[in-house]
Amino acid sequence: MATGKKFDYQITEVDGTWRAELTRRASARKTVISKAQEGFNTEAEAVTWAETELKALLANVRARQEAKK
Repeated sequence: MATGKKFDYQITEVDGTWRAELTRRASARKTVISKAQEGFNTEAEAVTWAETELKALLANVRARQEAKK
């Protein structure tokens, strides 16, 4: 069984501003962008947004998984 992360975030610089993307591994070869936002002035702002959104996304996924049980 693989031990990789299914959900993660990626930060990139685009024309002097920062872009944050929440990514999801759809398969071994395919990565899908679940949510993205751009226009951050600093990398720290982008990381903060990505971490808070990732926590909210994971909480939502866990709640849906518990509801299926």
